[in-house]
Amino acid sequence: MIAKKTKIICTISDINCDPYFIRKLYQNGMNVVRINSAHASLEGAQKIVDNVRSVSDKIGILVDTKGPEVRLTAMESSVGFVVKEGDWLEIHNGPDKLCNSKILYTTCAEFVSDVPVGAHVLIDDGSVDLFVTGKENDKLLCEVQNSGVIKGRKSVNVPNVHISLPALSEKDRKFVNWAIDADIDFIAHSFVRSKDDLLEIQEILDERKSHIKIISKIENQQGIDNLYDILSYCYGVMVARGDLGVEIPAERIPTIQKRMIQMCRSRKKPVIIATQMLHSMIENPRPTRAEVTDVANAIFESTDAIMLSGETASGKYPVEAVRTMTKIARETEKSLDVSLDLNLEKVMKPIAAVLAKNLVEATQELPVKAIIFDTWTGRTGRYLAEFRPKVPIYAMCYNSFTMRELALSYDVYPYMFEVQKSKEDFVKNAIALLQEDGMLEEGDLVGFIGGSFNDELGATYMEFKYV
Repeated sequence: MIAKKTKIICTISDINCDPYFIRKLYQNGMNVVRINSAHASLEGAQKIVDNVRSVSDKIGILVDTKGPEVRLTAMESSVGFVVKEGDWLEIHNGPDKLCNSKILYTTCAEFVSDVPVGAHVLIDDGSVDLFVTGKENDKLLCEVQNSGVIKGRKSVNVPNVHISLPALSEKDRKFVNWAIDADIDFIAHSFVRSKDDLLEIQEILDERKSHIKIISKIENQQGIDNLYDILSYCYGVMVARGDLGVEIPAERIPTIQKRMIQMCRSRKKPVIIATQMLHSMIENPRPTRAEVTDVANAIFESTDAIMLSGETASGKYPVEAVRTMTKIARETEKSLDVSLDLNLEKVMKPIAAVLAKNLVEATQELPVKAIIFDTWTGRTGRYLAEFRPKVPIYAMCYNSFTMRELALSYDVYPYMFEVQKSKEDFVKNAIALLQEDGMLEEGDLVGFIGGSFNDELGATYMEFKYV
């Protein structure tokens, strides 16, 4: 697989998920497969998992939940209808009814009650804007603000308005339980508004003693406002710029993205930048210059991972899109500097974090070729990655799910490893494994960080050794 530091997530559809296709994506830089539950059945999702596992046990698998999302109900007419600026529509409660050219219904039973006069109801990612001018007899009176087409089952956003929806739908619960049975690695929960939206998932995971990690998808102002608290209840964050760009003025997205990355890094949490990164490659073999710059800027801002959606799920050039993203990442990473800022706030193992900082700092003064650590949880690797060393970080993992979790962390290359009898055996056998894989040569200087796993302190030592 092509070496790069920034990890790549690819959305895969069960329509196109044969092992040959997945292997091509993996060989060109894919690290994690994403399954979008909004467009997948449990049977289709299982097919994707089986095929991914047949290609490599190092590929992480992430499944999205739908979360507290609002959509239009199905339409009486399959082609929808055209609206013009100045037209009038009504929105009624009725998740079991069909929309028509006069009345719209949503999947939220109490939608009318939650939406105030003066709000903007945005249909289909904002392509049609309805301004709420009045509310009477359990219906919203709306004036169309721009011409467009309204079709059934399209997304509904109401910026800066809290909609009363459960954190998990029944379908979400089925997918969470399926994810546990299928032994996948991450659940990305959509439309996270506060920590409470995560607790329901975590309760299911805890009841079933699952190792699955939760990724919070931040898609509205509430999620941004509560991000500091949310980070205490999840493994990492996805900056989901699609719905975020509908809920928040587009010109604010770049600064919000930068601020969210900074907050995640300070808390040692992996962060993913998603949505339309190489969108033009759904139809074209080459990206626009603006898209190349967008990907590069996310890496300059120190994201851990970048994500492809339609580009790999349904696009004409999926392998080319991954290859392009890998090329951009490798070129951009040449310009990144080591960052030795250390914020110990909310750090679970401060001694390990300080050791990680000192080891990365030493790589700037010594001709170190690689950093090696062993792990049950991957925590030390995330600490090391935070400082963006110039040398690769090799993780010797004592379980398979930790190996796949580290597929989401910047510059960490995980291997399965047997528990060793002593520190000396760990050093000797880790070096032998990396030599066999062509990652180290005789005479290379390597840095090690480790500790006693029976000790609450975590990593407690670092040392150097020539191969």
